[in-house]
Amino acid sequence: MEHPTKVVLLDLDGTLTKSDSGILSSAIRTYKKLGRPVPTDEELSTFVGPPLSESFTKHGLADVSDEAVRLYREAYTTPTFDDPLNPGGEKIPGMFLNEVYDGIPEALKQLRERGYFLALATCKPEPQARLICERFHLTELMDDLFGASLDNTRIHKAQVIRYGFDRIHFDEERGDRAVMVGDRWTDVDGGHYTGVKSIGCRWGFAAPGELEEHGADMIIDTTDELPDAVDRFFATF
Repeated sequence: MEHPTKVVLLDLDGTLTKSDSGILSSAIRTYKKLGRPVPTDEELSTFVGPPLSESFTKHGLADVSDEAVRLYREAYTTPTFDDPLNPGGEKIPGMFLNEVYDGIPEALKQLRERGYFLALATCKPEPQARLICERFHLTELMDDLFGASLDNTRIHKAQVIRYGFDRIHFDEERGDRAVMVGDRWTDVDGGHYTGVKSIGCRWGFAAPGELEEHGADMIIDTTDELPDAVDRFFATF
């Protein structure tokens, strides 16, 4: 493939997939394993997006955050939960308690047909993100995949974006351009920290007003708006 000049960075949780069931189930199991009070539903809802260590630290597990992350990853990556699509069958890892949003496959196909380079940019560890994308048939709809590292040296969205740009030899001075598409403040801020503007997605897990407060450059309401929104973005910014 030719060097990508128009790059669409795509968040995973809350943007391509509705992943809260697996994330929250794994987090709840972690608190119970540690014998700690489980946060409220409102507090748990904030776990989708930010790095795990920060979420556990913020919600009562600062003293055991490393162990909490280990227990979470155990539940999230090994067969732990009943499969709602196959009751009574084999258990599945938390990361497969997940589903692709309606309209996303069609939107990604349209974007690629229009010549955009599509790359996942997620704060989820890259090996986990790769397995999720393979299971839900997203891998073949994108050109590359960038995720966090397992050793916690790359956990923030800005770090993931810089890592991805290094991988594809992104060069703004040469005329390369990019947009970050995501549903949370982490996507908007991560993009801005790296000089990348953003398209916010209301179908995800953002709190009311969150995308506006953090300065999303464009906001869309439904998945079918995504292809034309990307076109408008590259024509405008």
